Amino acid sequence: MEKYTNIQKAAILLLSLGPDVTVQVMKHMEEREIESITTEISNLRKVPPEVTEKIMKEFHDLLIASRVVSYGGADVAKELLLRTFGEEKAASFMNRIDEVKRPDEKPFEFLNQVDAKKIVHLLQAENAQTIALVLTYIDSEKAASILSLISPERQFEISKRIALMGTTSPEIIRQVEQALADKLSTSDSSDLNSQNGIDSIVTILSSVDRGTEKNILETLQDQDPDLANEIKQRMFVFEDLAILDNRSVQRILMDVSNQDLPLALRGASEGVKNAIFTNISKRRLEGLEEELASTDPVRQKEIEDAQSRIVSIVRKLEHEGVIIISRNQQAGEPVEESMKEEENLVS
Repeated sequence: MEKYTNIQKAAILLLSLGPDVTVQVMKHMEEREIESITTEISNLRKVPPEVTEKIMKEFHDLLIASRVVSYGGADVAKELLLRTFGEEKAASFMNRIDEVKRPDEKPFEFLNQVDAKKIVHLLQAENAQTIALVLTYIDSEKAASILSLISPERQFEISKRIALMGTTSPEIIRQVEQALADKLSTSDSSDLNSQNGIDSIVTILSSVDRGTEKNILETLQDQDPDLANEIKQRMFVFEDLAILDNRSVQRILMDVSNQDLPLALRGASEGVKNAIFTNISKRRLEGLEEELASTDPVRQKEIEDAQSRIVSIVRKLEHEGVIIISRNQQAGEPVEESMKEEENLVS
């Protein structure tokens, strides 16, 4: 028999049940599910009767298995299905029932639609490990917003837990997810998922504001230097401008505004300043030095925002393949002869 996907099987089943039943079934579906089903229905050609019969039998068995799970729980279900269908088919049913419950949904996906402040309120009584688990699975931008709203003392512990997180059992994930869903509901009146903790915290830290990033990395450096260094190896921070090659610095400066550059350099390390001064045009350097000599007060937030915008430029250029960031690069490399035409390259 031709191999059919689950969506195709659902389409064949609905066709066999007739239009009246199909309409009633679709009333309980989400829009994306209806779109998938109707697309398959429109693509179906003649289906042999034996195929339809086999799919209906498969659905019937799955329905019985699902009822068993609902009635007796997972352990009872496994035992009954094992006795009824045998080991291989019982395992297949349990997997597919799980898929029906959570089609393509990632853990904690419902939180992506919830305001960050509300999520912080939901998580405030949870321990650092639970918060880390949640932040690992939700969208990185949302996770960054949440982490920024958490007190600095807890930010370090949560970030460390994310970085060190390994594999969490589906049962634990479901329990935490259900507890938060229940909490959210009250306040309003998977296969085994393995996440790389380092990658998760790097993604989150790449999205938080400069102040939060700096606080977390500095605390990590004090408490766990090895972990901090491993995280830094995966991400680009403002201070890393000092270790970039001259060609890359020159290219980056082409996209940095004359407003952001002097702001970002206020309080920057000597290494960063040297990297900039070495690779900037004479005309622009004169204006920059004049700006830096100004005694006008500047808020720390303005400095951090300017640095964040420059880091965003660096990450964008790296993503596009325009520059290559190498941690083996030593700061202060001499300018290549071919790149000395700074007046033409950097305005």
